[in-house]
Amino acid sequence: MGAPAGEGKILILATESCAYPGADAVGQAHITYPANTYILKVKAPVLFPEEFYLRCFDKGISGIIVMSCGVECPYEGAYEALAKRIDRVYQLMKQRGLDIRRLRLTSICTVCTRAFVNEVKQMQEVIRELGPPGSETKTSEEAAAAAESA
Repeated sequence: MGAPAGEGKILILATESCAYPGADAVGQAHITYPANTYILKVKAPVLFPEEFYLRCFDKGISGIIVMSCGVECPYEGAYEALAKRIDRVYQLMKQRGLDIRRLRLTSICTVCTRAFVNEVKQMQEVIRELGPPGSETKTSEEAAAAAESA
């Protein structure tokens, strides 16, 4: 299954103990969400280094949602470490000219079907607005060049 033509891809890192069962509940309830969404079941998203997110954007992923258990994470201190890591990724994204709205950290529980779908739909809106990763850099560079020539 590929993303529909013209749609950017959304990657979801879903924790196996909370968010992935929530995503499964969405499927079992036959609730629809954008087809350009790819869900990766992970033990703990804190295991992914900062470079992972940047490489995803380099490879054409338009938006990433990290769905975790939040402070109820079964791994002590993991959520806090993840939040710090995401903050560092935001700084790296800014340095590259990437809009930080392309990356979201959220808590999704095992029965949070509505919250899951809302997060995906919100990310869909963001990537529609921003276009492919890196296009916001071109837009700001074009605006700066136009301002200089005026």
